[in-house]
Amino acid sequence: MRGLLVVNPQATATSPRTSDVLLSALSSQLDLKVVPTSHRNHARELGERARADGLDIVVTFGGDGTINEVVNGLLSDPTPATAAQLPLLAPVPGGSANVVTRALGLPRDPVEASGEILASLAAGSTRAISLGTADIERADGARSRRWFVANAGLGIDAGVIDAMEAQRAEGFAATPGRYLRTAVRHFLSGADRSIPRLTLQRGDEVVEGVYWAIVQNTSPWTYLGSLPIDACPDASFDTGLDAFALRRMGLFTTARASRRLLSGSRAGSTRRSITVWHDTSALAIAANPPTPMQADGEGLGFVSLARLRSHPAALNTVQPITEVEGSHEPPVTNPGE
Repeated sequence: MRGLLVVNPQATATSPRTSDVLLSALSSQLDLKVVPTSHRNHARELGERARADGLDIVVTFGGDGTINEVVNGLLSDPTPATAAQLPLLAPVPGGSANVVTRALGLPRDPVEASGEILASLAAGSTRAISLGTADIERADGARSRRWFVANAGLGIDAGVIDAMEAQRAEGFAATPGRYLRTAVRHFLSGADRSIPRLTLQRGDEVVEGVYWAIVQNTSPWTYLGSLPIDACPDASFDTGLDAFALRRMGLFTTARASRRLLSGSRAGSTRRSITVWHDTSALAIAANPPTPMQADGEGLGFVSLARLRSHPAALNTVQPITEVEGSHEPPVTNPGE
């Protein structure tokens, strides 16, 4: 198989030594070219090149943001393509949260994950997963499309992402503790509690007065170290999009919502404070005034409207053939797919 190994040297858990070990192991079965990323959207450019060159596989070694960029590159061509026409995606965990690789059932250790990938390739074990798109409009009228693999969000989580990116630019590592401190500080600042900026719409159903919205394409939403944080535990790569919207931001309501996220509650919507939608093919989120948005942990800036849609079986990935402890989705083997 001809492929590309995209390495993000700035990701939390990547290092030259580990990259060399991965390349040595993966090269036993794959004809790989290794390219370290050097600037924002470089991984997207590499994904575009991999599709144009007709490569069989793209291996990523980085975090969810690296995966997101590669996927956006693979799917940047406006000509529709089936999953079988695109390179196979094989992500190796190298970030802080690694939501995508964990949701796929891969081990947290990059060397062990590489072993699982090689075993899956030898067995012909792959899986077609759904992806999401966000068609974004900004206050100045500019429009763009962003694919996402794990989740997207408007409000607090996007604000935290922006704050974390600013800290990383200053040289601070993106550790779970730093994420937690930044989230608490961001909430207590009151900036996101001043007015409910968001309105959600699904068909004829409209939910106004929303402070914070999460859209999940898989479960969990994110991790605090090894602890899964889950707004929509029924979200899956095999279904449509799930949404979680918070309509009140008082301390009691926030504490209640936090407890649900930590416990993976399936309680569903409440009458006054929380809206939950499951297996949704399309929804829209309007923001007035514009609010920050994120996709797969990457800040997208301030948006005034995001139209989100699910795309079933949009991309093929490797499927582990052995059960991994802590996986949130059971392995499914599809030999020869």
